[in-house]
Amino acid sequence: MVTQISPSILAADFARLADEVARIPSADWLHVDVMDNHFVPNLTLGLPVVESLSRATDIPLDLHLMITDPDRWAPEYAAAGGASVTFHAEAATAPLRLARTLRGMDTRAGLALNPGTSVEPYADLLADFDMLLIMTVEPGFGGQPFLPQVLPKLRQAKQIAERQGLDIWLQVDGGITPQTIDECADAGANVFVAGSAVFSADDPDAMVAALRARADAAAHARQTAMGVGAAEASSS
Repeated sequence: MVTQISPSILAADFARLADEVARIPSADWLHVDVMDNHFVPNLTLGLPVVESLSRATDIPLDLHLMITDPDRWAPEYAAAGGASVTFHAEAATAPLRLARTLRGMDTRAGLALNPGTSVEPYADLLADFDMLLIMTVEPGFGGQPFLPQVLPKLRQAKQIAERQGLDIWLQVDGGITPQTIDECADAGANVFVAGSAVFSADDPDAMVAALRARADAAAHARQTAMGVGAAEASSS
């Protein structure tokens, strides 16, 4: 799958959002964290800001809803301009119905899992989603250190997707830097949310390119190793 970089505006200057977004023209997505101070202990932004951002940029909006009652609100965010809307499995009442509603609005549907939430209970639902987001920090605040213990879950998700023949994107969010993106790509991720690493850089767009290059290299190495392993197995 093609590597995609989705810079998180949670690390941007909220007083200059349009200017900040203009600094990352090569980004594949613009990651927008919506927090309600209920599902997570933080409050960020809502529908009016999403609507304004959708008018201010041609970069598609990748909305991450860290909110209670996404069944009620996710379609509203899709209508406000979300090209991709991800909601949390821990918060949704009817995740399949919600995913189908979003897809019916020509919006990509994503399912997010907290670090402590297992993939297995949701394995049979993944065919109805376009993306699975594996949180690599506890949701709520930017700038947290990467949790390497989540990597086995990411590998497991990749194996489940391959076993089912699913064309589903695997996204990671939290602590993604040039030092951590390699192991995430090696574990199977192809969509990377990076906030502080991008917006704290002197040249944010150059950092987007650098992150993409590192992830591409790691993914290529993974594919090469898999090919060698398959060849050795067939010859033995």
